[in-house]
Amino acid sequence: MTLKDTLWEKINQKTKPPGSLGTLEWLAVQIGLIQQSLTPVLRNPHIVVFAGDHGIAEEGISAYPQEVTHQMVKNFLSGGAAINVFCNLHKINLCIIDAGVNYDFSKDTLKPLDYKISKGTRSFLSSKAMSTSELEQSIKSGGEIVEQITSRECNVIGFGEMGIGNTSAASMLMSYICGLPLEQCVGRGTGLNDAQLLHKLNILRQAQTFHGEITHPLEILQTFGGFEMALMCGAFLRAFEKNMVILIDGFVASSVFLVAHRIQPRIMENAIFCHLSSEQGHALMLDYLQAKPLLQLQLRLGEGTGCALAYPIIESAVAFLNEMASFSEAGISAKH
Repeated sequence: MTLKDTLWEKINQKTKPPGSLGTLEWLAVQIGLIQQSLTPVLRNPHIVVFAGDHGIAEEGISAYPQEVTHQMVKNFLSGGAAINVFCNLHKINLCIIDAGVNYDFSKDTLKPLDYKISKGTRSFLSSKAMSTSELEQSIKSGGEIVEQITSRECNVIGFGEMGIGNTSAASMLMSYICGLPLEQCVGRGTGLNDAQLLHKLNILRQAQTFHGEITHPLEILQTFGGFEMALMCGAFLRAFEKNMVILIDGFVASSVFLVAHRIQPRIMENAIFCHLSSEQGHALMLDYLQAKPLLQLQLRLGEGTGCALAYPIIESAVAFLNEMASFSEAGISAKH
């Protein structure tokens, strides 16, 4: 009998009708298989928020100015953002990473962890967003961050992001990797009106025409991604190597996951997709990956908020597997 069969046998002996805990049962099996254990344990959960600026923001594709990136990083550091509230509530460690913010934090009292590649990417309307060496350093740095976190005996990690313009970058990654037209990938991001959305779509069409066909996932990331996205890709890949439970947030994080998945398809075994974003394109992205999200709360904030909100459900799946009585233990008659 395989471990998967044994896990299902254990679940089906719990004091409940078969299948009555629904998605929690599948989660319990997935985490048991990741850890190769009938009694998996979630230890020292972390969410990492990567922040970076995008040159494409100069083209007016966001409802907010670029300085909001560094202003929100300061908000994270002072504890005032949604991700702070949810991480505090659910006892999740939060790490804020400066991957490429167009701001100097050195004189501030509170500072993010400094992995700055450069002060923002170049506009992909007229060049690749980053150089090959910048991409390589980003992937390396993302892996180093995960190594440091695993040294704290963490085995479950979620990823969030902050970067004005990054839904445009994510739309480009999605279009190229999933082979879908931009019209199906581009959404309102930070709250664009109809005219702004049309402008965003036109700018991205111009960029697609300029760059033409690209097939290698890392070149797609280099051409259109932000530094926060490239570090996140390196972190995804290292988290899989370390056999961690990997929590995926919304549209932007899922677009980066597309790149990591193209590089290492087995990463799906460790991935839990925490929610379905209301950003257009996310549902199609999850369909492409054949992934089922845990929550549908019409979120489109980023920051890793979906990971933090889903974590208690993931904890519950492990808890029932480990602590719920079986029919024989409880002295209850099983189903005939």
